[in-house]
Amino acid sequence: MFERFLPGLRLLPVLGLGLLLACGTAAAPPSGSADQRAAEKIDSSSAAPTAAATQAPTPTEIASQEAPTTLTADPETAVTPRPTATPKPILSSEGEALQKQLQAAGISTFGWKTDFTKRSVEFSEISSGGPPRDGIPPIDEPVFTTFDDADGWLDAKEPVIALEIDGDARAYPLQIMTWHEIVNDEVGGVPVTVTFCPLCNSAITFDRRLDGLVLDFGTSGNLRNSDLIMWDRQTETWWQQLTGEGIVGELTGKRLTFLPAAVISWEDFKVTFPDGQVLARPTDTGRRYGQNPYVGYDRADSPPFLFRGDLDGRLLPKERVAAVNIGGADAAFPFTTLNEERVVNYTVGDQDLVIFFKPGTRSALDQLLIGESREVGATGIFVPELNGQKLTFRAEGDKFIDNETGSTWSLLGQAIEGPSAGQQLTPSVHANHLWFAWAAFKPDTLIYQGVGG
Repeated sequence: MFERFLPGLRLLPVLGLGLLLACGTAAAPPSGSADQRAAEKIDSSSAAPTAAATQAPTPTEIASQEAPTTLTADPETAVTPRPTATPKPILSSEGEALQKQLQAAGISTFGWKTDFTKRSVEFSEISSGGPPRDGIPPIDEPVFTTFDDADGWLDAKEPVIALEIDGDARAYPLQIMTWHEIVNDEVGGVPVTVTFCPLCNSAITFDRRLDGLVLDFGTSGNLRNSDLIMWDRQTETWWQQLTGEGIVGELTGKRLTFLPAAVISWEDFKVTFPDGQVLARPTDTGRRYGQNPYVGYDRADSPPFLFRGDLDGRLLPKERVAAVNIGGADAAFPFTTLNEERVVNYTVGDQDLVIFFKPGTRSALDQLLIGESREVGATGIFVPELNGQKLTFRAEGDKFIDNETGSTWSLLGQAIEGPSAGQQLTPSVHANHLWFAWAAFKPDTLIYQGVGG
């Protein structure tokens, strides 16, 4: 059977999305409503593949099952209860006004122990995505499998989140992340949470340690600027995935530590990390791993879903950008430009960077089968220094070569040939977002215009 959440969840024909399950995904608007008419208008202007919708579970299938609070990748593994927050009383003098604000924003506090008196954003900026808390269940006890096994269900060019810490390299396929959005793991001895918001194409990894706590994260069922709002089980604070900031609750204003991770092809991960591990498909979930429930969603000129803000018209809404924040400076490098130049030597803030682009990696948000989706490419961003020497780079075909030593480098910043072979560049935290989402949170972003731009 299929996942167990959200009685009455409807199948959406809008934008060719099939069953929309993203980032706390929303139910369809009521039949005949203005929202539905607008959705139908959008749908009629674009190809509306029906395969995803026809293969998706029915609302009856969904409603007939009980909502889980967590998921383990190994059905034999018992879930250990985790400490949860103590309810935070709201003083009567402020409680009525607060409840009115929450009700006006359509936010339900039922079952939550979150301290709603603490927040850094307006409640009106938050919207329900549809499924309840952990209706899209995180993976808390991830199980990993062999390359040979994964080759049986992963296309060579399918996207995976590549994370390496202290020699421990792991791949998290987006065909799994799309259906779970969060994996709580430990890599190289570091507690991490690996996240993916399909509505924003945002794959971001965090260190789960904060102020002496090790946090466990889940999906809140809520969105802001279409982006996943996570929650932690220890304090029930709500966290913005794209920024890593606590926005509602006890830890409001706190920020998680970003960890460098990249979305690359499965074949590039295997070549770079021959001793690495790959996340296994969870069993007995009923999810159609390998299928994309957001068929056609990432068409560059199509409008984002459940987005209330103003679109930044400097780029098409869903143009992919490799985005960085360094020392308070925000910069975005459009994939269309990177595909032409392949290597960019650039300075953001006071930091020199090199951006590598390699064609080949497939989109996870295009066709019904991710293994048949179009190729959109992949990026790596690094500090171009080695042993105190600044390096500059050029592209020769699919190779990245530094001008100072003539060494050849991989997409993940490893020298694979030449005098520097075996050396590693220091990665810079970045992610490949859809433009509308990054711009909503980072409106002062500088957009790279290309050589001479």
